[in-house]
Amino acid sequence: MIQEIIQDAEQKMKGAIEHARDEFGAIRTGRAHPAMFNKLTVDYYGAPTPLQQLATFQVPEARTVLISPFDRGSMAGIEKAIRDSDLGVNPSNDGNVIRIVMPQLTQERRRDYVKMSKQKAEEAKVSVRNIRRHANDSVHKLLKDKEIGEDDARQAEKQLDGTTKKYVDQVDELLKAKEAELLEV
Repeated sequence: MIQEIIQDAEQKMKGAIEHARDEFGAIRTGRAHPAMFNKLTVDYYGAPTPLQQLATFQVPEARTVLISPFDRGSMAGIEKAIRDSDLGVNPSNDGNVIRIVMPQLTQERRRDYVKMSKQKAEEAKVSVRNIRRHANDSVHKLLKDKEIGEDDARQAEKQLDGTTKKYVDQVDELLKAKEAELLEV
């Protein structure tokens, strides 16, 4: 019973780490990468559609992204979605592909992205801690219902605290790597 609660909590914490990794991937650095476009949706024949389902991405140079739509009719919608996004880029369309050249990041913009990264990291840590709190509540409910003893409950809490620390440390490592990536000139 306790092991199931701990395993469930650990699975959810892994999910929170993956979500944080995705969030960090969406934050633009000086280099171009397709993950920047993960959150963009395009109005495709009246339906909001993720950009990844409409095109392929190539990164021929460090600051250039080529987007090749599967359907040429979706080019205008893709351009509009990119232009309206918070990426701060201006796509150019040559009829076959959409070319995006990433501008150099200013020091001020880099600091803004670092702040955004810290905010995303804090959200991930709060998520991990909430998962621990819910698991602890489940353990305390078992203790209250006299399904487990106090020693088992204390042991489960210690195990949950250790697991939580492990995943919070992983978030810190992700943040540290993202900061280094952002501040690299």
